[in-house]
Amino acid sequence: MTSRTTSRDSSSDSDGKATTRRAHLVGSFPADDAAEAMRIAATRLGADLDYLPDGETGDRRSWITTIIDGFRHHPALDLVRTGDWSSYQATPRYRVRRGGQLTAETIDLGIAAAAEASLPAYHAQRATTGGPRFQVGVPGALDLAMFTFGPAGMLRYADRFAGALAREMREVHATTGGDVLFQIEIPVELILLTRMPAPARKPLARWLATRVTALALAAPAGAEFGVHLCLGDLNHRALGALKDAGPVVDLANALAARWPADRPLRYLHGPLAAADNPPADDPAFYRPLRDLSLGGARFVAGYAHEKQDLHTQQRIRGYVEDALGAPADVSTSCGLGRRDQPSAVAALDRIKELLYG
Repeated sequence: MTSRTTSRDSSSDSDGKATTRRAHLVGSFPADDAAEAMRIAATRLGADLDYLPDGETGDRRSWITTIIDGFRHHPALDLVRTGDWSSYQATPRYRVRRGGQLTAETIDLGIAAAAEASLPAYHAQRATTGGPRFQVGVPGALDLAMFTFGPAGMLRYADRFAGALAREMREVHATTGGDVLFQIEIPVELILLTRMPAPARKPLARWLATRVTALALAAPAGAEFGVHLCLGDLNHRALGALKDAGPVVDLANALAARWPADRPLRYLHGPLAAADNPPADDPAFYRPLRDLSLGGARFVAGYAHEKQDLHTQQRIRGYVEDALGAPADVSTSCGLGRRDQPSAVAALDRIKELLYG
């Protein structure tokens, strides 16, 4: 399949560096349905967006929590710890039942079904405004395994989730005729790096990147990707924290170096804020971005935050772009589904202000 040309292709120079800023939406948005979420996004940012998610509305607004809650009914799993998702400590935990068989074929993640359900609204929006390509979020396999089974089961069962994710991506690719971008979303990987001493980060980043790129290789050839690095946003609270942008750079560089050329990596999003915590007003925090090396992929800087004044945000934009030596695409640190709608709209407007103001 020949990859679709987007405005991103014409907003980079011959070395792959950005020459203009673009807007990016991570995924979720507080709206009644996909049509409303996409309409608001297109109204606020349409001409500045290259990819349009469906808002992950309803029971998908809290990322994978509904998927994991659904495992309460899986015939091979036992619930060993209840949880209501009120905090990172109050999450359900499972184990494979004695004699049970957990296989990729028995794991229903609902990604393809959700994408198919949103396609009519997406096509209607695209017919009205044109432009942005359909964006579908895909959690990492390690992330699904970690939040389902805990640390002890993360490596043991990740391959089962990888198989299920591959099936879902193939279905979405077929349903959309390949006119889709998959965004791989990986909080566990980045949070692990934030907890490692600096000398251990690069080796761990290389190992983690190999697992993530294997997921991309399981999609059809020609499928296009973005990657969302994440610090967690459960109830709009982060699980991880950055002392500086170093872990983002280490993981981003490792991913870009290993990414399969026949599954184009269009962008990599790095969180520079953390859920309700605004980004640091300190140039030292952003200096590691000098070492960012993404090849032809764009860097999306996740620092837009409606609770920090615009002047400070503009100053932070300067820190980011001075370190990069080029304009940076603008986003929030994570999806907006855990905000109320006025706050989410304010975040969209802040992204717009940072593109031009």
